[in-house]
Amino acid sequence: MEITFVSDSTSLSYWLRWEFFFCLLSVLTSIIIASILIWKFESSNNSERAYSLYDGEAWIPCVKGLSPIWLMAFRIGASCLLLAASIADLATHGTNLFFYYTQWTLILTILYFVFGSLLSACGCMRQHKTCNASRHTDAEKGMYAPLTKAGTDNAVNELGECYFSQAAAHWGYIFQIIYQITAGAVMLTDGVYWLVIFPFLTIVDYEMSFLTVVVHSINLVLLLGDTAMNSLGFPWFRISYFILFTAIYVMFEWIVHAFAATWWPYPFLNVSEQFAPMWYWMVAVLHLPFYAMFAGLVKTKYFILSRWFP
Repeated sequence: MEITFVSDSTSLSYWLRWEFFFCLLSVLTSIIIASILIWKFESSNNSERAYSLYDGEAWIPCVKGLSPIWLMAFRIGASCLLLAASIADLATHGTNLFFYYTQWTLILTILYFVFGSLLSACGCMRQHKTCNASRHTDAEKGMYAPLTKAGTDNAVNELGECYFSQAAAHWGYIFQIIYQITAGAVMLTDGVYWLVIFPFLTIVDYEMSFLTVVVHSINLVLLLGDTAMNSLGFPWFRISYFILFTAIYVMFEWIVHAFAATWWPYPFLNVSEQFAPMWYWMVAVLHLPFYAMFAGLVKTKYFILSRWFP
C-alpha cells in the first residue's frame, strides 16, 4: 500500500508551506482540547465521584450469572488470535507496517486484551480465594453445610457485588483508558478503511488479500464481543486520550519524513497536497462520530441489560 511518494520531505522548503501550517494547526488544536478535557475531568474531585471506577468492572461480566472465567477465556483467546494475525501480517509485509495507523491500532488492541486477561486472571484467583476463605470460616463456626447449586450461585453473586463496592486501583483506570482509546481507534481505522480508502483503492485495481480483511475487521469483532460481556463504563470525556493517540501517530509520521524522504502510508497525510489541511481537519472531526457510535453501543447494552435483568 505504498501509494504516495514525495520529492524530498527532508528539505526545509517542504515544511515551510501554508498547507503544513494549517495541518499543524489542526493537530495542535486537537491536542489543546484533549489536554483541557483531561485536566478538567481527570483531576477534578467532582469528576472522581461522577466517573468512579469499581474493582469488579475490569473483570466481572455485566451479565448476571455469567462466570468471570468466561470473560477471561474470551480475552485470552482474543489475545492469541490477534497476536497470530499480527505476526502473520508482519511476516508477509515486513516492518513497514508500523508506518500504518492500522498496525498501531492492532498493537493497542492486543495490549488491551493481554492486559485484560491478566486482570481477569487476578480477579478470578482473588474471588476463588475469598470464596474458599468464607467457606472455611463458616466451617470453623459450625455453620458449614453442603451448598446447593443455588447456594453457590448466590455466594458468587454476593462476592461480585462486594467487588463493585470497592474502588478500583490505578491499574483499573489505566485499563479503562486503554479500552476507550482502543474502541475509538478501531472504529476510526476500520471505518475510514472500508468507507474511504478501500473504495479508492478498488478503483486502481487494488488486490485485497484475506489477511488484509482479517486485520481490518477482526479487531472490531473481538472488541465488540468483549464489550458485550465486560462491565466497563464509557465516560465521554476520555475521547481526549483517543485524540492524543492519533496526534502522536501524526507527529511520528512528520518526524520520520523530516529525516527521510519516503512514502506516505496514507495519501491524505502528505502535507504537500493542496487539500491536505481539509483532510486533516476532516479526520480530526471524524473522531467524534466514530467515538460516539461506540459509546452509543455501550449505552444500548446497559439499557438492554436493565430491561432483561432488572
